[in-house]
Amino acid sequence: MKVRIGTRGSKLALWQAYHVQELLEKSGAETEIVTIDTKGDKILDVSISKIGSKGVFTEEIEEQLASGAIDIAVHSAKDMQSELPAGFELIAFGEREKVNDVIISSHDLSLESTGLTIGTSSTRRIAFLKKYYPNISTVPIRGNLQTRIRKMEEGQCDGLFLAYAGVNRMGYNDKISHELNTQKFIPAVGQGSIAVEVFESLDAKKRELVRNCVNDETSEIAIRAERAYLKKMQGGCSVPIFGYARVENQEVVLHGGIISLNGNDIVVSKSNAPVSNPELAGEQLGEYILSNGGATILAEIRREQGS
Repeated sequence: MKVRIGTRGSKLALWQAYHVQELLEKSGAETEIVTIDTKGDKILDVSISKIGSKGVFTEEIEEQLASGAIDIAVHSAKDMQSELPAGFELIAFGEREKVNDVIISSHDLSLESTGLTIGTSSTRRIAFLKKYYPNISTVPIRGNLQTRIRKMEEGQCDGLFLAYAGVNRMGYNDKISHELNTQKFIPAVGQGSIAVEVFESLDAKKRELVRNCVNDETSEIAIRAERAYLKKMQGGCSVPIFGYARVENQEVVLHGGIISLNGNDIVVSKSNAPVSNPELAGEQLGEYILSNGGATILAEIRREQGS
């Protein structure tokens, strides 16, 4: 059985695709890696919110899935929009890496310093810095991880604000200056995990093979809760919504919220649900956040972004 694996072409995206390839080949499957450029990879001179938050890193890949040119697509789970187009489905989530945000630098940094500039294009990370470290300025830095590090070393910023998972997978742990606490810096939904997407026409045997080889049950339960929250909030990549779920005993515990773009207003709460229905935790959290100031923050974000 041959499985054609679609992926973006960055080194990190390819690391993820090769990881899935290895898992599949251990079960005797034949595989092929197909690289696909996405809108988010091609347009690097403007922020994601200006490009449009839906499908920035997935649209072209989904076209290849629907045509049958590829069988599965491997994504970073945090890049997936809250609602997939009709006919598409996430069937597996890889074992989750540490979810923390980190700041990397070529030299020691004190986050209390004045005049510090951190590179990030994430509205969530920018808002958190404005709230907890108003002394820090941010500058938009986009491109693959190696490009961002080069820009940092050329002096465009003092450090980069990134996910630990990508830094670790690319072997840049020695550049980590600060690992940020998830109680304050709650990560993006899905951060640290690989997601496998398919189109409805995929052969049932291939679907079963991929799920059996790739899916990590604990990671899936947590991310299903997080994604249900994201869906309830109608959040995209450019909206600073965050959520992190953990499985504790037979419950999924979800901690999440929303923060205004200027960092002044934040609503955070948590919810619990049985592992048999993780989406319930996300739906309940979304209802609470929206009813307790989140809807106002969300409306203001959309006004500011012109969406």
